[in-house]
Parts: sequence; structure tokens; C-alpha cells
Amino acid sequence: MSLDIDAILRVPEVDMEHERVPVLIVGGGYAGLSAAALLAWREVPVLLVEKHASTSIQPKAFGVGPRAVEMLRPAQGIEQALSKIWQGIGDGMRIAIASSLTDPNPHMIMEDESEAFAFLADATPAAQIGAPQAEVERVLRAKAEEFGADLRFSTELVSLEQDADGVTAVIRSDGVDSTVRADYVVAADGYKSPLRNRLGIPTSGKGELGQMCSIMFDADLTDLVREREVTLWYVQNEVFTGVIVTGTGVGAHVVGVNYSPGQSADDFTTERCVELVRLAVGVPDLDVRILDTTTFAMAHVLADRYREGRVFLAGDAAHTMPPTGGQGGSTALQDGCDLAWRLWLVTTGQAGPDFLDSYDAERRPIGALTADGQLANLGERMPPAMRTDYPEPLKDPMEVILGYRYHSSAILAEPGDDGAITEDPRVPTGRPGSRAPHFVLDWDGQHISTIDLFGSGFVLMAKQPAGQPWMEAGRVVRDRLGIQLTRVLLDDELKDVDGRWHDRYGVSGGGAVLVRPDGYVAWRSSGPDPDPASSLERVLRQILSR
Repeated sequence: MSLDIDAILRVPEVDMEHERVPVLIVGGGYAGLSAAALLAWREVPVLLVEKHASTSIQPKAFGVGPRAVEMLRPAQGIEQALSKIWQGIGDGMRIAIASSLTDPNPHMIMEDESEAFAFLADATPAAQIGAPQAEVERVLRAKAEEFGADLRFSTELVSLEQDADGVTAVIRSDGVDSTVRADYVVAADGYKSPLRNRLGIPTSGKGELGQMCSIMFDADLTDLVREREVTLWYVQNEVFTGVIVTGTGVGAHVVGVNYSPGQSADDFTTERCVELVRLAVGVPDLDVRILDTTTFAMAHVLADRYREGRVFLAGDAAHTMPPTGGQGGSTALQDGCDLAWRLWLVTTGQAGPDFLDSYDAERRPIGALTADGQLANLGERMPPAMRTDYPEPLKDPMEVILGYRYHSSAILAEPGDDGAITEDPRVPTGRPGSRAPHFVLDWDGQHISTIDLFGSGFVLMAKQPAGQPWMEAGRVVRDRLGIQLTRVLLDDELKDVDGRWHDRYGVSGGGAVLVRPDGYVAWRSSGPDPDPASSLERVLRQILSR
């Protein structure tokens, strides 16, 4: 019998192989989970690794802003699941600065949430959602897995190397290392972001502002808070500054206490936590049961760039901000959703690799503006000594929440554009770089929003009869470039109920508007075009870096 020496010496093929995935996500918080869910929904294979055993049990960030809901809602069931959580919690929120929950004269920041946000009914169809982060993460995790994402908890990134063709990562689970090869990586690994540090990405901002102990507790507050309402009090008294949140929806309340100089986590014993809860509530003999404590840093840290080769920063890794104002979580969710549609276009060949540069160009300015606004709020609502050189509070926070504008190679700005990064969402313009405005459409007797048209690909909108040439141009260019593009001819199957097309989008009946998958206007033609197919192809090639 002859021996096959080559077979004996050959290393089994399975040992030489490594996992292959288009997108690897590091971190299972808001940014990572939203990216995983929206990538998987778009049928892009994705692997997420998270060093913790599960999602958060603490409420943490509270509320999902309307823009984040708009970006999540195309993926079936997410908005509905989040709305159901909020319906089970309450009907509104009050925010104040006070010495305790029983302060007879709190300084009200928001007394009537429905009144403060009444204009949103004319601005967006997105549901108002006051769900806590623990519940939002639970929904996102379940939906991501339902869509086919591979989520691995208790798994950490050990090393990462980039080359011209991709990224090689070593991950560790139960003490066993394995290798993953990916086209792109989303670094959503939190405030201290080991991956950001490994990549040498510098940061700016005020840095770490202090530590806070979050105390989750159970107590009967029936006579102190309103039924079915979330109460957020910024606490300032002689003993500590911090926050108390009731009606969190996780069967508990939370007191957050800023560390005093020289304090550490060891100082927050169960007995001390009970004392602090009683001080925050304002009832000295309150029966309190401590459920959980955790420590986190309040910080203002801004990455100087969001991209390093094939790695993209998202969430706290890109922009850590104080919690004062409640926009950190929503901004992280938007980062994840935003990266998902951009990576989908590139990994499916619809856009060129350089298209991904638009992520930094668009998301970093709004991330910094949001973080600065939260920092300004911190100086007003939770002021320890020696706070200087803080930015001024935003004149209109809704401009940052729902009216921010983008400027990049993926937007074709019009001549004379003022370059502003915000506009009043109550008076939308429809100009390139702005969020595509909402108005009501009738679809065979059913009322829907223009926002319902966006999310799965590009949308080309025009109005009949003069807009018909744009529809034919869209068909030709879609097939020629091999992109996902939906053509919408208003007043054909979809009726412009209140005749708001010109008012909201700033074009005539013969004009057209191109909306990106994120619901942002990429380009518009104010009137008819003698060669619409050539113009549209030129526009799309430029936007997509083709």
C-alpha cells in the first residue's frame, strides 16, 4: 500500500478557513443593535459581538426621538413593538429641576409633553415613544435575530488588522479565539472605545466630566407621582446633585447621583443608596428596596473623525455626551441606522466605496452639535462647582432633533445654499440636504405619509401629468445602474390629499425630487428637464460615487 504523503502533511481545510461576513459590528448597545437590525433587514449578512452577557437591565437612556423612529420604522415590527412598550408605561413626561421629588416649587422644564410637541403631528407620522433603553435594546435584539443577524454576547474583540481588501478580526468567546474576515467594521464599543484607541483616532471635547452612580430601586411612590407619567427631576440639594426618574417601565425607579470629590463605587453601599433614594424622593422613612447599582461616566468626548479605513465609529464611540436632554440614545440609534443603509449600498455594488466618506461628512457635524447642546443643558440642570466655558443652550432644540441638514458628496446642493446645518422642521423646505418633508397621501382610500415611501431604496418623486417623463427616466436609469429605485408619480395611484407637493418640496408639477434611503433629499429639479434620463443618471452617479 502506498502512502499519500501530501494528504498526511496537509492541514485540514477547516482549520485554514475563517468566518467571512460583509459587516462585523463591535458592541451591542443602541448603535450596534440598530445597525445589525437594519443591515439584516436589508439581507446583508452581519455578525455582532458584545462582551457583556446580555443587553442592559438598567433603564439608562429614556425615549426614542422622532427621527430615530423614522429611521427604524421601515423594518417591519420595530415601531409597533416600541409603541406597545410606551403604551404600557405612560401618556407623557414631566421634567423639572428640584431639591427632591416632593419639592413644592420645582422649576418646570416641561410640564405638558403633548403641548410641547403638538407640532410633530404635522411634521412626522412617527410615533412618540418614551421607552427606556433596556426595553428598546430588548426589541432591537429580538428583531435583529428575527431578520437573521448573528448576535454573539459574551464575546469580545481581541485584535483587528486592516488591509486593502478587508479586515481580519480575532474574537474570543469562552476563552476560545476565532478569526473573522469582514469587508467593513462598525465600532460601537462605547465611550472609552478600545477600537477607537487602537486605531489612533484622536478626540476633542471637555473629556470626562465626572462619575455617576445609577441606583435602581423599588418603592411605593403612589402619592408622589402622577399615574401613567414618566417624571424626570434634576435633583439639586445640599447633599448631592443628580437625577430621579420614575415610571421607567422596567418595574423600578432610578436615582442617579453625581460622585463627590474622592468618592468611589465602594462608597455606594446598600445603606448609603437607601439614604440617597430617600433624599431624592424627599421622604425620610420611605421603604426602599435596592435592585441594582451601576457606575457610568458623564463625558463630552468627540471623535475627530468617524472613519479609519474600513472601520466606522458609531454611538458613544463617536460622540459621548452628557445625558441632560435625552438625545444621546437617539443619536446613537440614528448612527446605526445610517451606517446600515450606506453599507448596504456599497456591499451590494449599488454605490462605490468612496460613497462611505459621506458618513463622516454628514454625521459628525450633527453629532458634535447635539453633544454641545447636551453639555449646555448639563451646566444649567446639574451644575457642580467650577463649570466654565460651556456652550450656550440651543435656541431651538427641535432644529437639531428633526431639522438637521447634511452637506457631502452624497448631496447635490443647489446654487446659493447657505450651508446651514439646521432648519426649522415646522417650516420644511425640501431642499437638498434636508429631511424629506411629511405630507398626507391617499392610497386607494388609505391615508399614508410620504415618509412611508422611504427606507428600502432611493425614491424618485414627481407629479402627473407633467412629471411622467421623470418616471420613464427613472426606469431607464434604474436598470442601467442596477440600483433599487422606486418611482412615485403623485396623483396617479397616490393622491396628494391637501395639494402640498409644491409647498413642502419646492418644485413645480414638472419637477422631480430624489430621496435617499434615509429619507433625505439628495437632489431636486424645480421644473421640467429636456433630457431627464441623462440628468438623473449624472446625478445618481455623482451621489453614489460611481
